[in-house]
Amino acid sequence: MKDPHNHAQVGYAMIAVAASLAVIGIMGLFMADDVLIADNMQRANTAHFNECKANDFKTNGCEKYWDRINNPISGIYVDLDE
Repeated sequence: MKDPHNHAQVGYAMIAVAASLAVIGIMGLFMADDVLIADNMQRANTAHFNECKANDFKTNGCEKYWDRINNPISGIYVDLDE
């Protein structure tokens, strides 16, 4: 009996790999003006957290941290009842 050949499946896999590499390349072209986009996002979020921490997490926009504070793991204890 002859061994089955999976040439079609291999071809489809090669097309999928080429398409994914093309998408990565296109994304790189569009983000070329800001290559540190993830670093800038991290720095902005850290600055926002530090600002909220300085204000005891009571200013607008700091509500998203309320479920993460007042526990032994975070080590941040704030009285939020006001």
